[in-house]
Amino acid sequence: MAALVLVASAVLVAVALLLGNLDRLLIVVFVVSVGAASLFVAVTRRDWVRFAGWVVVGVVLFVLVRLVIDKPEDLASILLVSVFAFGGVTSARYAMHLDVATLQESPTPGVAVGPSRQGVLIMNPISGGGKVAEFDLANEARRRGVEPVVLKPGDDLHQVAMDAVEAGADVIGMAGGDGSQALVATVASQHDVAYVCVPAGTRNHFALDLGLDRTDLVGALDAFTDGVERRVDLAKVGDRVFVNNVSLGIYAKVVQADEYRDAKAQTALTMLPDLLGPDAEPFDLRFVGPDGHAYPSAHMMLVSNNPYQLTQILGRATRARMDSGLLGIVTVRIDDASYIAELVALEAAGQIGRFRGWLEWTASGFTVDSLSPIEAGIDGEAVVLEPPLEFASMPGALRVRLPRHAPGLSPAAIAAASRLRSDNVRRLWAIARGEA
Repeated sequence: MAALVLVASAVLVAVALLLGNLDRLLIVVFVVSVGAASLFVAVTRRDWVRFAGWVVVGVVLFVLVRLVIDKPEDLASILLVSVFAFGGVTSARYAMHLDVATLQESPTPGVAVGPSRQGVLIMNPISGGGKVAEFDLANEARRRGVEPVVLKPGDDLHQVAMDAVEAGADVIGMAGGDGSQALVATVASQHDVAYVCVPAGTRNHFALDLGLDRTDLVGALDAFTDGVERRVDLAKVGDRVFVNNVSLGIYAKVVQADEYRDAKAQTALTMLPDLLGPDAEPFDLRFVGPDGHAYPSAHMMLVSNNPYQLTQILGRATRARMDSGLLGIVTVRIDDASYIAELVALEAAGQIGRFRGWLEWTASGFTVDSLSPIEAGIDGEAVVLEPPLEFASMPGALRVRLPRHAPGLSPAAIAAASRLRSDNVRRLWAIARGEA
């Protein structure tokens, strides 16, 4: 009942707000467009031109603040819409048993399996700022009858994983970041050995999309002793396997810089004039789009192991499924400042898929060609690859084990199941009446 009432209230307040402020809305659209164009100038130029761009951006922000101050009741309405919408979605997930607590108590998707006979957990002690030591993962593994292997400086992770499998490991796990997860998952896939992901890195995107609780590192070890198993996809570019994605273009160029790790924002601002400025050379990234048309270039390209649910470029995207057998492919082209204005507006509205320089589709394979080596970011790691890049999905390549208490669904899967479409509204109405 709360979900239905709160969502309806959010819609009513939002409609009233828009109808009462059509003139101000047009002013905001114009001001934001000017600000977006100025931002493009600020990040793609140098010296006094960049300074002038930032000055205009500052003026735009001041105007937007004044528009809010001059009519504070609008801010109250916006906050009210946000509160109603958040409360409605939260209530809907609870009503449909899609809240995290209920998911942890519910059966995790997969086939129940017994304890590992000879489990091995490989650990990177420096991942995530030292999470291996912080959570005492070595001793926690021993308590579960799992052999801990702590990587030492100079160790070859791929070889360490191979040695564990050749010594008889029937379940192999990795406590580390996504790059390490990909290496160990590759070995597990090649030998059809069950795999356990322990989210001990910084972002742990793979663990999130598998449906793990990224804050429960010790609980993830229960997959060795009391878990469920299911098959998920991997993907590869050439002979290099990845679990998340491969980035090409602007992002891939920026992460190649040695100073990027210590100063991400400053490095990007320093490099963007050379990548997007008036004298920038187009990226030589040749591909065939979903319409069969051959494209000579793109400023950004993302090829992922299963498609991401993308509504924003800067948002934290996740994947609803890890077993579709498809690659997710996104390319972005930015031709001039008008593109940036449109991009900023659609990004803010969560409608990035409507951007005119945006292409998004799925395929089992994909090829990118170039006349020179291609800089790429594979699961966040900077590499240089020889063209052509042949991408391919590896359906069901990995036997992954999750603990029985894991949520089992990614945020994208939960969002898709609880999205307020007509069928879910009918389901909520039936729940409210006690019929479901």
